[in-house]
Amino acid sequence: MALLINRTDKNILKQRLKEEKLKRKTISFYRYVHIPNPNELRDTLFRKWSDLNCFGRVYLAHEGINAQMSVPEKNWNEFVKQLFAFPNFKDISFKHAVDGNGKSFYKLVVKVKIKIVSDGIKDLDFDSSKTGNYLNAEQFNKAIEDNNTIVIDMRNHYESEVGRFDRAFCPDADTFREELPLVVSHLKGQEDKKIIMYCTGGIRCEKASAYFKFKGFKDVNHLQGGIIQYTNEIKEKNLESKFRGINFVFDERIGERITQDILSKCHQCDDPCDTHVNCKNDDCHLLFIQCVTCAKKMSGCCTLECYKVASLPIEQQRELRKGRVKNGPECLSVYKSRLRPNLKEILKNSLPLK
Repeated sequence: MALLINRTDKNILKQRLKEEKLKRKTISFYRYVHIPNPNELRDTLFRKWSDLNCFGRVYLAHEGINAQMSVPEKNWNEFVKQLFAFPNFKDISFKHAVDGNGKSFYKLVVKVKIKIVSDGIKDLDFDSSKTGNYLNAEQFNKAIEDNNTIVIDMRNHYESEVGRFDRAFCPDADTFREELPLVVSHLKGQEDKKIIMYCTGGIRCEKASAYFKFKGFKDVNHLQGGIIQYTNEIKEKNLESKFRGINFVFDERIGERITQDILSKCHQCDDPCDTHVNCKNDDCHLLFIQCVTCAKKMSGCCTLECYKVASLPIEQQRELRKGRVKNGPECLSVYKSRLRPNLKEILKNSLPLK
């Protein structure tokens, strides 16, 4: 049986979303729960949510569900009703986007994974259900004001670069699985200290808190609902935001502004900037920070090499890509991971644009 999937060209889908008039909610939710047959559930959810005109990115595994979605407001009640009809997902907690912009995804993707969060943990004695303590926004603020508390950012470096909590240790890691051993190493010898951690929506901290307890740390706490729920809570309760800058999100918006603080710089000129973009060279798509001036000068590209490729007619670009493996050794990009090259230095040593 063929996999149920939307094969419409992404540019067409993006244009449809741009022209769409209906209102949408952007939400995220997750639950660690045993799913006996994720492949069967995958097809069921794809059919149901396609019928409701839902978009988003959903991961299923035997260990649970992890979803970021855009749901039409007119179909919201039916969506909740259908989801809660599954015993494993009844009364699941939703995190609503901070900026309220429902145009976050342009199609529905539902995938079956080995794990809903790739962690690299191979120890069979590890039990992800033995999590740390939840902290609400008020409790987290109080804990972060105590200088004896250790604050840990459980997100990737490109997320913490544009926004983070006061005093947070931000691992220089590209993935969650890289972060876990880095944090354990950072915390070595401090097993009895109070640890508080946070991530975007809570799912990474849920597993990380259990892992750190497994590694012998005694007082492990994590922000319930992550930065998303925290921001909504401080608005409702009129609390001070200890989080500064932008909350990086994994959809078309890329970021939600929480405060006006700009913590990062343009990767090409060093001017204050916290706008993430993907390189316009379709064979690169490097994620980097680019100011308005550099975006105009470089046409949204990360280097002159990518600028030259992106400036070619589309058919010529396709010819250049023929036979190449995406992100392979002959890829047209100059850098092949989210780890930042020194774009400023690369541009400095490149020939100027004509």
